Amino acid sequence: MYVGVDVGTSLTKAVGYDADGAELCVHSVPTQLNYPGPGRVEQDADTVVDSVIRVVRAVVAELPHPPSLIAVTGQGDGCWLHDADGAPVRPAASWLDARAADVVRRWDVDGTADAILARNGGMVFPGASAAILAVLDREEPEALDRANTATHGVGLVFRRLTGERASDVSDASFPFLDPRRHDYDDEILRLCGLEHRRDLLPPVVGPAGPSAPLTAGAAELLGLPSAAAERTVVSAGPYDLLASARGSGVVQPGDGLLIVGTTLACQVVTDDPSPIPHRAGLLLGMWRPDRWMRAMPAMVGTASMDWLLPMVGTSFDELGTLMGDSPPGANGVRALPYWSASGERAPFVDASARGRLDGLHMGTTRADLVRGLAEGLAFAARHCFDAAGLTGRLAVCGGGAQSAAWMQLFADVLGRPLEAVDVGQAGAYGAVLSALDGRGQAPDSWPIPRHTIEPAADSRDQYDEAFEDYLRRVDRAREEWKDR
Repeated sequence: MYVGVDVGTSLTKAVGYDADGAELCVHSVPTQLNYPGPGRVEQDADTVVDSVIRVVRAVVAELPHPPSLIAVTGQGDGCWLHDADGAPVRPAASWLDARAADVVRRWDVDGTADAILARNGGMVFPGASAAILAVLDREEPEALDRANTATHGVGLVFRRLTGERASDVSDASFPFLDPRRHDYDDEILRLCGLEHRRDLLPPVVGPAGPSAPLTAGAAELLGLPSAAAERTVVSAGPYDLLASARGSGVVQPGDGLLIVGTTLACQVVTDDPSPIPHRAGLLLGMWRPDRWMRAMPAMVGTASMDWLLPMVGTSFDELGTLMGDSPPGANGVRALPYWSASGERAPFVDASARGRLDGLHMGTTRADLVRGLAEGLAFAARHCFDAAGLTGRLAVCGGGAQSAAWMQLFADVLGRPLEAVDVGQAGAYGAVLSALDGRGQAPDSWPIPRHTIEPAADSRDQYDEAFEDYLRRVDRAREEWKDR
């Protein structure tokens, strides 16, 4: 028996699997983002850990036997500070947080950002741990003084379940890691002015990632007998982008994965960690030492629909119908889908980026608005994949993939077949597979069912022209954002 856990930004999920990879049960609980001030986006770390305990306990109660493995993946970036006992010293700063926008702008101007990019392969943005740590070092040094460790969310969960302080390669990759050595780069810490905070970084365990038995106290919280604690191993990582790739079967160089989730994550496997010309994206270590993931995770995916759909009095269930009620081109409605308060991080970094809807008039319908935004997100995905260097097959997963109409639009705009992954929770599934890979127990028989969505041939020219128009509008908007 295995349990996969995905600690998302707004939802924590746990899935039970049998030895053949069959899904036995799923439980989830929502988690909350807090907005304590302008640009601040935080989560109560204890509440997030409690959400993990709740969903795992619910899954364990339905399994016929105690699990031998609990594999944890989750949201990356942000900054989760905890003390020597694993207790949070302050609320966790989310990857959506914008408090470090001024730091990122300064690093962009003075060359720090490019120097980090050259060494690490990733471009800093306001929600990156380096930028947040720099702000906290300036504004809340006492919090950093009390902290023993700075991780992403998975690192804290792993510590609370096992008592161990560690990070997997993918979670540690950005922004302090040397991608070839899979160890921290002291020069990057110096560039960020954080060399005196190096001790906050946990040991990197790779490429398989850290694993340790449950503590007796954690076993009790999860509803497991104390005798099961030492027989139940907890693994940490890879973080959600990589776990979803493993769960979707995206492992070969050139192949890509589109995750239509809270973010619009566009990523391509590579065997070359050399920096690319684009000043954006992340380079993440994988479970194989000779593979990396070139990720272009645009800030918002389904989150933008979560914003628009209630505003026009509808829900995700009606997305397909509304898209069908507006023709390609959305009757002139065009969107730049940069809705995050912290700007954009892929395929460019601009803390001043803001979304816009153009072409509205008295005859514009809510269907036009919805289709216009859906097309804008598809253009953003194409922009990201062009930057990431997609050359092979392309899979798709995530909550947004439940909309057949939207997936058809993505295939049409991208101009290539999409392999839609029919795995309910690709991140949790991939976390378990990655952990088994690391233990030398990877099962070849575990299924990754999928179906193919072919692009419509008669829409290619129209969407190619519309994409070129989209790029021109992005360029104009970036000039306007300079005045913000």
